Amino acid sequence: MYHEDNANSLRPRYGSIVDDERLSAEEMDERRRQNIAYEYLCHLEEAKRWMEACLEEELPATTELEQGLRNGVYLGKLGKFFAPKMVSEKKIYDRDQSRYQKSGLHFRHTDNTVQWLRAMESVGLPKIFYPETTDVYDRKNMPKVIYCIHALSLYLYKLGIAPQIQDLLGKVDFTEEEISNMTKELEKYGIQMPAFSKIGGILANELSVDEAALHAAVFAINEAIDKGQAEGTMKALSNPNAMLRNMQSALAQHYQDALSTAKKTKEAQASGRRSSVSSEERDVYEELLTQNEIQSTINLVNTQAAVRSVNQAIDAQDEASLLAALELPALGLVGVSPVNAHWYLEHLKSHKEHRKQDAGYAVQLEREEIQRVVSSCNDFAEAEKRKLNAIAAINTAIRLGNAEETVEHLMNPEAQLPIVYQSAAKLYQNELFNLQIQGNRGTADLSHEELCVAVEMLSAVSVLNEVLDTKDPVAVTELLCDSPLGFSNMDHENMQRYADTLISLRAEALAQGQEFLSWNDVQKCIDTVNQLVHEEHERVIAIAEINEALNSGDVEKTLSALLLPTAKLQGVNPDTAKHYHDVLLHTKDLICKSSGDESAVLWLDQIQEAIYTANQEEEEAFRLAEAVADINLSVSEGDTDSTLQALQVPCVGLRGVLAECADDYQAELAKRQVLNAADGGDGGVWVKHRIKDRYDFYYDLQTQKGTWNKPQEFVHNTSQLTKEEIQSTVGSVTAEYNREQLWLANEPLIVLLQARIRGYLVRRAHADRLEYLRQQEPNVVRLQACWKGYKQRKSYKDRLNTLQSNVGSAVKIQSLVKMWVARSRYTKRLQYFKDHEKDIVKIQAFLKANKARDDYKTLTGAQDPPLSVVRKFVHLLEQSSLDVQEEQELTRLREEVVTTIRSNQQMEKDLNLMDIKIGLLVKNRITLQDVVTHSKKMKTMKHKMSNGALGSGDRQGIKGLSKGKRRRLEAYQHLFYLLQTNPCYLAKLIFQMPQNKSTKFMDTVIFTLYNYASNQREEYLLLKLFQSALQEEIKSKVDQIQDIVTGNPTVIKMVVSFNRGARGQNALRQLLAPVVREIIEDKSLVINTNPVDIYKAWVNQLETQTGQASNLPYEVNAEQALSHEEVRTRLESSNQMLCAVTDKVLSSITSSLESIPYGMRYIAKVLKSTLHEKFPDATEDELLKIVGNLLYYRYMNPAIVAPDGFDIIDMTAGGQLHSDQRRNLGSVAKMLQHAAANKLFEGESGHLTGMNQYISQTYQKFRAFFQAACDVSIPEERFNMDEYSDMVTLSKPVIYISVDEIINTHSLVLEHKEAISPDQNDPLHEILDDLGEVPDVESLLGEGAIDPNDPNKESTLTQLAKTEISLTLTNKFELPEGDDKDTKGLMMKTKKLIVDVIRIQPGDTLTEILETPASSAQEVDHGKLVERRVEQDANAPEGLKSSQAALEDRQLPLEQKKRKITRNLRTLEQAGLVSSSNKYQDIINDISKDIRYQRRYRQRRKAELVKLQQTLNALSSKAAFYQDQINYYDTYIKTCLDNLNRKNARRSIKLDRKGEEKGSRKSKPQSLKYTAAKLHEKGVILEIEGLQTNQLKNVMFDISPCEEVGDFEVKAKFLGVEMEKVQLHFQDLLQLQYEGVAVMKMFDKAKVNVNLLIFLLNKKFYGK
Repeated sequence: MYHEDNANSLRPRYGSIVDDERLSAEEMDERRRQNIAYEYLCHLEEAKRWMEACLEEELPATTELEQGLRNGVYLGKLGKFFAPKMVSEKKIYDRDQSRYQKSGLHFRHTDNTVQWLRAMESVGLPKIFYPETTDVYDRKNMPKVIYCIHALSLYLYKLGIAPQIQDLLGKVDFTEEEISNMTKELEKYGIQMPAFSKIGGILANELSVDEAALHAAVFAINEAIDKGQAEGTMKALSNPNAMLRNMQSALAQHYQDALSTAKKTKEAQASGRRSSVSSEERDVYEELLTQNEIQSTINLVNTQAAVRSVNQAIDAQDEASLLAALELPALGLVGVSPVNAHWYLEHLKSHKEHRKQDAGYAVQLEREEIQRVVSSCNDFAEAEKRKLNAIAAINTAIRLGNAEETVEHLMNPEAQLPIVYQSAAKLYQNELFNLQIQGNRGTADLSHEELCVAVEMLSAVSVLNEVLDTKDPVAVTELLCDSPLGFSNMDHENMQRYADTLISLRAEALAQGQEFLSWNDVQKCIDTVNQLVHEEHERVIAIAEINEALNSGDVEKTLSALLLPTAKLQGVNPDTAKHYHDVLLHTKDLICKSSGDESAVLWLDQIQEAIYTANQEEEEAFRLAEAVADINLSVSEGDTDSTLQALQVPCVGLRGVLAECADDYQAELAKRQVLNAADGGDGGVWVKHRIKDRYDFYYDLQTQKGTWNKPQEFVHNTSQLTKEEIQSTVGSVTAEYNREQLWLANEPLIVLLQARIRGYLVRRAHADRLEYLRQQEPNVVRLQACWKGYKQRKSYKDRLNTLQSNVGSAVKIQSLVKMWVARSRYTKRLQYFKDHEKDIVKIQAFLKANKARDDYKTLTGAQDPPLSVVRKFVHLLEQSSLDVQEEQELTRLREEVVTTIRSNQQMEKDLNLMDIKIGLLVKNRITLQDVVTHSKKMKTMKHKMSNGALGSGDRQGIKGLSKGKRRRLEAYQHLFYLLQTNPCYLAKLIFQMPQNKSTKFMDTVIFTLYNYASNQREEYLLLKLFQSALQEEIKSKVDQIQDIVTGNPTVIKMVVSFNRGARGQNALRQLLAPVVREIIEDKSLVINTNPVDIYKAWVNQLETQTGQASNLPYEVNAEQALSHEEVRTRLESSNQMLCAVTDKVLSSITSSLESIPYGMRYIAKVLKSTLHEKFPDATEDELLKIVGNLLYYRYMNPAIVAPDGFDIIDMTAGGQLHSDQRRNLGSVAKMLQHAAANKLFEGESGHLTGMNQYISQTYQKFRAFFQAACDVSIPEERFNMDEYSDMVTLSKPVIYISVDEIINTHSLVLEHKEAISPDQNDPLHEILDDLGEVPDVESLLGEGAIDPNDPNKESTLTQLAKTEISLTLTNKFELPEGDDKDTKGLMMKTKKLIVDVIRIQPGDTLTEILETPASSAQEVDHGKLVERRVEQDANAPEGLKSSQAALEDRQLPLEQKKRKITRNLRTLEQAGLVSSSNKYQDIINDISKDIRYQRRYRQRRKAELVKLQQTLNALSSKAAFYQDQINYYDTYIKTCLDNLNRKNARRSIKLDRKGEEKGSRKSKPQSLKYTAAKLHEKGVILEIEGLQTNQLKNVMFDISPCEEVGDFEVKAKFLGVEMEKVQLHFQDLLQLQYEGVAVMKMFDKAKVNVNLLIFLLNKKFYGK
């Protein structure tokens, strides 16, 4: 692990840099600090594992190891490990760290560190490695401590004392948080990290062991072993030069035997190799024991002797001897404690006996077994001790009476009690307290056994109460069956009854305020239930006897059964036995009938109810009999009032008794009584009454008593009226009375009824009359018609006679009237027109507009528009002066936009480089001159831009170059036109290059070729290129659908980069700026979903508010943080705020679908469809997730996370977002990212699982949004482009490209032409053949462009290579306009001629116009049109002038044009483009298409002018922002220069330094001279090829500063002779350090450590 040259290859990546991102100086420095922190964590892990191997116990985690070492306990134990004589166990303060865990560090802990230092001194470790005590205790320099542990491990390994330390660099992983925290800790130390890789060399230099003396001592030992004398061997072993340890004189013979055996074994192994190795090459130690082997053998003998001592002490049952043997250093046991000696003896003896039983013979325990038993005894003893302490604390708490404290102690795991429930605190307290005071023990304290039994029972009672609260009988039953409560007299058949009764009892207890049912309460309830069950059993037997008695029909037997005490029936009267029997039999009959079971029996409640019913019926029968007797007596006495009162008694139950009929009742009842007396006798005293039509009740009139049993010699007294007879009489009398009263009460109704009957009869007679007339209706009509006709004819004849006698007068009157009416109408109409003249004009205009609109609809909608309609609109094809002006303005804006974009890109690159340079300047305080030079370069470029340095010479295009090179540049125009209009070439070329080159190619050449899509044509073509390239990439490079997400597809990256640039920046700003600005400006918004951060903020707040240190720990993990209610509350609040803010952002995104650039949406559509074609089994969700990855994660997410980096919000120069603002935005972006991918929180983000439902809901919104985003039209429809678009445009496409880009494009296309165009007949091959070999800049610009004698020729060439020229793209395969063989060109020329003809000469068809001769007037009009065009073309700019051939054709006379049109039409007809059969309607249709396209082109041009102006304004704003940054840097550099001028000896820049050094005279720093050996010792030089280490002292290095700040000259001398010298640029060293290069070569021989060389130069030349 001490050679870390290849550490970079093993070091894990902390994060990757996307191609379109950049690292600032701060980020570079942060990356370097993270690398250092990672390496230090690896060294910590190495030290931890090594110490664990030595101490045989577990140490704190790697990130907590530094804190764990501060008390020195582990260091003291480590000292005891390798120097047991120097550090004893008693000397280690707070060995079990109990005091440290309770109250933290104590000053006496430093004693442990001192013991460790002394132990290292005793074994001879060089003091150069020692740390200070405060480095450990105060944690001032923990890296120095770890460095010392590494040195100690190597030293002890060489001595054979300890194992070798592992090399874990690059083999262990740490989280980003752990690395970040360690980075912060190392910054606190503020010290240089020790060179762990140099430990071996330093040890070699520091140790002064006489190797010769060592070898001599080892040889002497081997000779003594061969002699076989133990005394001589012991004497040789004791030689100090042998450096052997732990020898015991008593074991001399054992040493001799063991060493002799080891030596013989080694000699035997070496004998087999002697024949193949010559004596000269043979190593002496092949047969002799080495010092390490001798030491190992001594250690083995010591251990064996100590094990024998332990076994002897066990056999002798000697506790003191056993303890002494266990503490022997040779045995090396851990954790031996004298207090536990009796446990050791007991357990070791038991273990040995078990081993003996298993083996069948006496065995000896080995060291490992002894260690296991000792550790087990220690654990057992410690557990017993803690158990007794816990039991004492429990008894104390019980006596104090605090229920909560009692439960807390009962729940202590060390008490080893059964499970305890917090909710039953009072139950435990009360019952255990009662148990304490009731005990008959000698002490009031409860023992462990008593507590176990009591707690187990009380816990069961608590559980039973909780189960009773659930009111679940099944659960209660199960608990009663399984619990250890020990209830007595429990019958499993009664479990359900127990459960129901206990549930009721629990509810009553809670209602009365009793918190728990005690054990006694439950037992009492069980006994009660048992008693009830027994009584119920006895009652069942009694009920069976009752049913049996009923079945026998014996009334007396029934009565006896009813009177049984076990039946517990109430209200049984022996006198009513007969009625009981009857009622019970009736009840049983009803039950048998309803159930259909003849064997049904009566149940207890039915029997009891029957008894109640019988008793009630008996009372009612008595009352009835008495009332009937009273009625009979009153009737016989003849007292009407008495009779009425008797009849109205309620118990009789007579219906319809009326006071008005009292006399009638008396009379009728008396009459009935007399009749009854006459029919029979009245001598009996008994009267029989029928009760409920079922039972007979006998009533004695004399004694006024009754019975259900029929009396002996019963004779019914018939003179007595029965109830039925009385009711019959009363009913008849009352009915007669009611009928009489009814007639009297309804007399008016009867009269009304009679009247209505009479009315009905009259209406029926009238209806009969109407029916008769209705049948005679035709006859009536005929009579009326005859009469009316007669009267009309008579009147007509009289009028006719009058007119015939005055004919002349009538005619004259009619003519006068007609004349007056006509004149009046004309006058009114004329006046109406005068009053509405304006309205009439509007109507006429409307009609004309409708006619024009109809004509235009015909032009655009008809399949074959008429020539007459086309003729009305051909003037739209004419280019007006406004068209020319707009074209000029469009060309100028395009040029300015492209130039500004390229300028901004260059300025951004320069500013990024300036960021890095200033960052390195601040971190290393050097190379200010380089920063100033770069600043001047930026100013020069800005000055050139402002003065238009790229305007005249660089932008003159082909005319600005030498004449001899124009033809080649014209060929380049053909090449770039072909590449621009055929996207398949560039699509294939992109994937023939490495990704880094393809990205640069896209950023420069391709975007330049399409003018950054500055107009619709170029945007359309660029979009087609993206489409072709994406389809090609998916086809050739995507093997799995997830590759689009996990990889970094080139085309996706290009599309996103382009749409986030100047063209799409406004879209992103419009989409996200409002909501992002709202999040940033909300000062109260703090979103933090990290539980650890929330916890720390809470602790800080508590301490700030209270002013006292919190008792809470400072370092916790997420689970520990979430255990606090406050943290969970704050996390929940933060989650709610996060959801609310996320909803706002999502709403802004989904509601702004149309704001997303069309190119992004179309590429998303292409991506979805292409993936679906390649992976037809992919689901819709999988495809939409890929679309979401493009639209949200790649396009929008970075802008949300870093809005200042994507110009979403306006930032001033030097301004930046606050960390809270960035965290808020990052949290929202992370939430949206999870929602877009439907990725739920789990694992390390488990505390956010509550938001998974929100993520699922949000994903559905995203899903609909992604589906809508893919629903766009194709580019042809969007941009209205077709194959003729380039032919009808007024100006040719122009691009602005540098010479260097032309050469690079030519080179790439030529290199990969076979891959992008395998067909040799492809037009690309022809153009490449025309171009020939790739030219260089000088040959392309021509001779004389560069002065051959210019010393800066190379720099000049580089600048000239950036010269921008304008290329007007033309199609090589479009024949010249004078050649009629090109059918497309011929078609265009013919259409232009036809337009000129039909504009002058009218006609219905083209054939008619061509055949009709033109008049002289038409020739004159045509001549004027031609002159006007010539004048307009003369005033047009150079790029917009018509060609000479076109001018000649248009200047022909009208008749000659018609003849040429006829010839051209014949040629086109032969080519199949037109037909004379339809009178050449095809070419008329093409002209109508051109008219439509020209109109749309003008509309697009106006929109494009507006869009270009907006883009230019945005670019200007960005350029202004860059200028603010330049000004900010200028101010910074000026301050640096001012500080530099105030230094007299140093050239470093330190802005925060106060004051100036004395003296103003600057002195040049002296050169430094070091020998290579000295630099090797410092670690600067690792090695020099060809030189041994001992020869490095002969090499001298002379390092002297140059005039330029940051440059050094290094001279190498060997034995005083100057060999070589090299120029060293400090900037290059910083760049190597930034790129992670640890070792570089100097003079091609010397390997130099870059980091240490930088440190040396800083220290010696810049005072760092």
